[in-house]
Amino acid sequence: MTCWRIRAQLPGYLDGALPSREHQPISAHLDFCADCRLELERYRKLSKLMGRVERVAPPAGLAMRIRVAASLARARKVWWQRMWDNAVLILENILEPVAVPATGGVMAAMLVFAVVVQNLFVGVPLGAVPNDVPTNLTQPARLQSLPPFPMSESGSMASYGASLLMIEATVNAQGEAVGYHILVGPDNPSVRKQLDHMMLFTRFRPQMSFGRPVPGGRVVLSFSEIRVRG
Repeated sequence: MTCWRIRAQLPGYLDGALPSREHQPISAHLDFCADCRLELERYRKLSKLMGRVERVAPPAGLAMRIRVAASLARARKVWWQRMWDNAVLILENILEPVAVPATGGVMAAMLVFAVVVQNLFVGVPLGAVPNDVPTNLTQPARLQSLPPFPMSESGSMASYGASLLMIEATVNAQGEAVGYHILVGPDNPSVRKQLDHMMLFTRFRPQMSFGRPVPGGRVVLSFSEIRVRG
């Protein structure tokens, strides 16, 4: 920092009014600059001299003279200016207490209007089927139909008692399974081959967001069977 910038900030430095990030560079500069230190001493002496000066009390009739001057200035205005000033003052006194609530009411009305317009014009997707339910909420994907053929027995699934296989399928926007992973049950090439074949013919209702199909839906399917030795 240059000396002229340091000297411009010396009054604030002396009064402690500068931020800490500016206080440190000035202190470092004063350590090696004798001219700036001399200027700082002058400010200190001036501050002490001003502190010794007695404060002048305002005249006793100052408040009255101010009121009289204000009344004379108001009297110099024409009648329509005085009426306009009074009307503006009354209007400000009336509207100021309700300014914030009124603003909140306008914002709430705009929000309700936007929701109503969305329900009327955006909520129902184009080409909706007759039994479709218009909604703006997100609905999860769900199973619509399974292939007519069951899963065949395999060495891993054939056992006495109850066998359970549970998978989670990922559904795209067209209602097709694009992937799955086994949650419960055997996981081997034979089982996965049957699941791949079954997922190819399984149809889902895709996940709906604001009445429109979106990808990324997940459906949990469970296959259970009880076999009894006869």
